[in-house]
Amino acid sequence: MPQALADQSETIALLERELAVGGQGESGKPLRIDTHGAILLLGRERVLKLKRAVDLGYLDFSTPARRLAACQAEVRLNRRTAPEMYVGLRAVLRGGDGALRLGPIVGPDSAGGQSADALDHVVEMRRFPAEGLLSEVAARGELTPGLVRDLADGIARFHAGAAISGDAQGAARMRAVIEGNARSLAALPEGVWPKGAAQALTSASLEECARIADVLDARARGGWVRHCHGDLHLANICLWHGRPTLFDCLEFNAQLATTDVLYDLAFLLMDLWHHGHQAQASQLLNRYADMGEGADTGLAALPLFLSVRAAIRAHVGASAALLATGAARAEGLEKARALLASAQAFLARPGVRLVAVGGLSGSGKSTLAGALAPHLGVAPGARWLRSDVIRKRLAGIAPEQRLPADSYTPEASAQVYAALVERCGAVLAAGWPVVADAVFARPDERAAIADAAQGVRFDGLWLDAGGDVLTARVGARRGDASDADAAVVRHQQAYAIGDLGAWRRIDASGTPVQVLDAALPLLAG
Repeated sequence: MPQALADQSETIALLERELAVGGQGESGKPLRIDTHGAILLLGRERVLKLKRAVDLGYLDFSTPARRLAACQAEVRLNRRTAPEMYVGLRAVLRGGDGALRLGPIVGPDSAGGQSADALDHVVEMRRFPAEGLLSEVAARGELTPGLVRDLADGIARFHAGAAISGDAQGAARMRAVIEGNARSLAALPEGVWPKGAAQALTSASLEECARIADVLDARARGGWVRHCHGDLHLANICLWHGRPTLFDCLEFNAQLATTDVLYDLAFLLMDLWHHGHQAQASQLLNRYADMGEGADTGLAALPLFLSVRAAIRAHVGASAALLATGAARAEGLEKARALLASAQAFLARPGVRLVAVGGLSGSGKSTLAGALAPHLGVAPGARWLRSDVIRKRLAGIAPEQRLPADSYTPEASAQVYAALVERCGAVLAAGWPVVADAVFARPDERAAIADAAQGVRFDGLWLDAGGDVLTARVGARRGDASDADAAVVRHQQAYAIGDLGAWRRIDASGTPVQVLDAALPLLAG
């Protein structure tokens, strides 16, 4: 750990006593967790967090005043997403008898928490079970579609309300991060990285940043650079009363936390993809883009965003590993090198293509389209555009909210298909692959989506299943964007589908895995 610039041992002892009082501590002594910038003491229900008296360059907690400012910012900023978790601040005071004591809990803007004779300040939080960390949830294989959907919705809401930066220099901001990464990578001892790997990554990253500079600057001018979370990975999200909740944001440097919202999301996307949760990363991106605005215009920058985030985790992980010994040191360095390799791999540009998945309601179009998305292009997969979701968003409601039957007019459907074609074209123009998901029962609808490919590769897949299968599937749906029921299935079975032309038929009566296995070879090559 970094060398402390002041002795905080007496304060730490006070916090340990505080959490051991009244049965709060575990076996009379709280659990202690040390990080580069803080010491956390975990009682049964409470957490006390002390900023370390250190100056790491990018993080300066060297004086009590600086630590107070960081504590105030931590509570204020984290209350944006976790207001119940962040209780407040407490001053560390010395009583008339010479003993230390904690002052009362105050808010981040209260003068009562800024006592002139305070030796230090701590943040008080409510504790949550360690198994509720999303890193632990993911490791157990419990990142369900419903949980990922709720997470994406929460991040989209948070970003929509985040303070917009007036700085229009999107490319310069990203270039500064890349150059900071380069310095941190180069500062590590020789032998940590494969020879030339760090330099090659820096060169490729700067080249990509220059290539998409216009996109980055346009995003900044459009208001998509905002005061975000700044450290949005799986271990900084937990289940709080059953809901995914963001906490422990980057509080010590507002400039570092002010980023493109898609770069903020990219930390989590990178974390998921790197740890083998590709389907969840794909779902997260697509739901986020469906629920918010502006994500599609930033897709061209996503490879760079993912790469830079992986590079940050690589040098941070390597620095931590070098403080360990033996097997822990070797394992940490191996993980850091894997992240550096991922950072290089993330820079690959996706192959631009359009895959359309059609079929009657209940044929499994959306199940297949969602499963195909992470297999197309590069991380985190293709943009999945679903007509049912577009219909609901055009109506100004959530995808899972039902529309009345009289909303399904030919005119409304024509508007939905026109919006689908337009959005496909825009995403393809941004250099990103698309999976378009709709019934596509009419020849003119199939022709229009094929035309949207704009000269890139187009594949049409048509799913076939019997009436009993279709009816059973729509009857089993819960919380889905589709409003189709058995009556809709009966009506659709009378459609004159016409000649499917180059669209390829797939027997969709099997399991989702069987249908995916049948589809993937048709899209290979």
